[in-house]
Amino acid sequence: MIRLFLLSILSALLLSGQAADKANERYRTPEGRQGMLGTLGAPDRAERIHAQAVVQALALKPGMVAADLGTGAGALLPALSAAVGPSGKIFAEDIFQDFLDSSKLKNAALTNVVWVLGADRDPKLPAASIDAAATVDAYHHWDYPAEMLANLRRALKPGGRFVVADYYRRPGAMGPSPDALEHIRIDRDEVIKEVEAAGFKLLATSDTNPGKQYIAVFTR
Repeated sequence: MIRLFLLSILSALLLSGQAADKANERYRTPEGRQGMLGTLGAPDRAERIHAQAVVQALALKPGMVAADLGTGAGALLPALSAAVGPSGKIFAEDIFQDFLDSSKLKNAALTNVVWVLGADRDPKLPAASIDAAATVDAYHHWDYPAEMLANLRRALKPGGRFVVADYYRRPGAMGPSPDALEHIRIDRDEVIKEVEAAGFKLLATSDTNPGKQYIAVFTR
């Protein structure tokens, strides 16, 4: 019985790793990332990631400092920038310099945005520097979630919010392609457990696209 239980855990871990590998496959080369920028920089990207719902979940106010973790082509930045206003600041973080370069070009008019080259274990944000952070359609790409969450928690001020907006790991959640069961590392309930284990408290969850996309709101 114990052996069967351990094998079940090992199998789940292997499947989770395979899902993360599949999700990150196209990001491993400059050519693959260049292809992804077509999707990340699409004109309707802000609508598809439900940018306004994310901003509302972050409870941003003028003068606040927030972070966009895994900013990609920066589709979320205009909404974040407008929410904190000229007296606020947005850190646009990504682990790929070519994504940051693309984001800068698309969002050059946003004077309250600072672009940050992070790492796969650390977003490289100053301690106690941000009021809120969001990762949109990116949490399932994190190879080292425990380390990322620990460093994010260090960067958040006490009481700061963290919002995860992502796809469910369910058949058809991402449409016919890619397959969410292969692409998404873990489903929403497992995401919640993972984030809570890092010391965050769950405040609320909601669906932005029922059965397909969700938002989970945490506090430090």
